[in-house]
Amino acid sequence: AEGTMTFTAQKCGICFQPPSIILIYRDNSQDKTRQRIMPVRNFSRFSDCSRAAEQLKNNPRHKAYLERVSQRQLQKLYSLLRGHLEGQSLAESLEKFQQEETIDPEEDMNKLDDKELAKRKSIMDELFEKNRKRKDDPDFVYNVEVEFPLDEQLESCTWDIESDEEV
Repeated sequence: AEGTMTFTAQKCGICFQPPSIILIYRDNSQDKTRQRIMPVRNFSRFSDCSRAAEQLKNNPRHKAYLERVSQRQLQKLYSLLRGHLEGQSLAESLEKFQQEETIDPEEDMNKLDDKELAKRKSIMDELFEKNRKRKDDPDFVYNVEVEFPLDEQLESCTWDIESDEEV
């Protein structure tokens, strides 16, 4: 059975208070769904979200759990947290993230520096992946949309819901 992971990430979200990234995952060895809370430390509104995401993804303690979570998805959660630290509402943070993550077809790629170019490329790769929807891979999870509890009383826990149409 090649490729059977011990942990299958199901959805991940962010909790603002205390700042932590929360992962709901399936523990395949025990056939249970569990929640893992990964506290966010040393992160301020001046922090670099992509670096934070990379560090979390490569953290030896969390690595196995985050295998199926894309770095860009983690980056999105960090950017929501950063927006929160800057006093933005969730909607504003999301809007900002969408803008930053959208590719402008009119943009002259030649004028971009390497970092921006790499970012555009990863967005394109991800869009491509997303459109391919590998239905044959039961473990394959992809990002659809972010849904937020309408009730802000929920200690502002924000989920990045991942699902297929067949729900």
